[in-house]
Amino acid sequence: MMPPFGPAGRPFRLPAHTWIGLLVLAAGQFGLFRGIPLAATWLTPIMWSGYILALDGVNFGLRGQSWLTARRREFPLLVLLSVAVWLVFEGYNLHLVNWVYRGLPTRTLVRNFGYFWSFATIMPGVFETADFVEALWERAARLRAPGRRIPGRRATTRTSSVGPAWLWWLAGIAMVSLPLALPNPAAAHTFGAVWIGFFLLLDPLNERLGLPSIRAQWAGGHRRAALALLLGGLLCGFLWETWNQQAVRAGGAYWVYTVPQALRVFGWHFGQMPVLGLLGFPPFALELFAAYQLLREMLGGSRLFGPLPTEVPAARESARSGSLTSPR
Repeated sequence: MMPPFGPAGRPFRLPAHTWIGLLVLAAGQFGLFRGIPLAATWLTPIMWSGYILALDGVNFGLRGQSWLTARRREFPLLVLLSVAVWLVFEGYNLHLVNWVYRGLPTRTLVRNFGYFWSFATIMPGVFETADFVEALWERAARLRAPGRRIPGRRATTRTSSVGPAWLWWLAGIAMVSLPLALPNPAAAHTFGAVWIGFFLLLDPLNERLGLPSIRAQWAGGHRRAALALLLGGLLCGFLWETWNQQAVRAGGAYWVYTVPQALRVFGWHFGQMPVLGLLGFPPFALELFAAYQLLREMLGGSRLFGPLPTEVPAARESARSGSLTSPR
């Protein structure tokens, strides 16, 4: 997540990779329209790659910085951790079997490359979307208060009670353990717990370590980052399912959900996704955020790439003492 955008009066400018991204998006849709098998097979990674490039450029235009401008050296780490974190969910799916892939390339090397490319776009796509949502809120705040600079943190905030950290940990451990402890078919009903459990498990740990933490920000009255992630995750969910459905209709590579019939409320679907499943995307974005903060720190991210835009020494110290005042 990026900090609030720059000085008022800065001209809106789109970097070159914005237009490259738009061209990639257009090429993917054109290939699909023309019935090109290559476009149908690789539609998901093509569209997400173009989307990330284009939206990163828009975020730069709105805020004066973005992942591919201000944090370019860190972006490969984001890509690799995106793959690693999603493989955890794929591991759960081996037991729960909530989705299966179809229409994939038959050659193992090509198929594995497709997995890597697709999984590599997950974290960047969600984070870019959340940054975009937050940038729009910032711009709306500027329009409501013309001539005033919107600071990164408000002078007064309303604090909220978020409960004890140990209760979050206990709930998180239960949610990530129960699906693996149950046999199928009972386990297949519990995948919702996986979409929530890792956030409850990891975010309090981030708070304890003085890392950016949604729990700490929310307790301090700073809710914008959490809401941006929730909405960004939902928007990404609609995009995933939209492009996946396009691939289904084009006879390309896609996934289908095999969740139990009891979870298919009224038989309603958005694309291949039962509508109830769409509720998993917002907390999934929170999980990605929490996992990235922790893994980045474990791998020496602050030493390699410098402090995060949301990190300040005072915040880290207050977090270690039990409270974190977010710079947001």
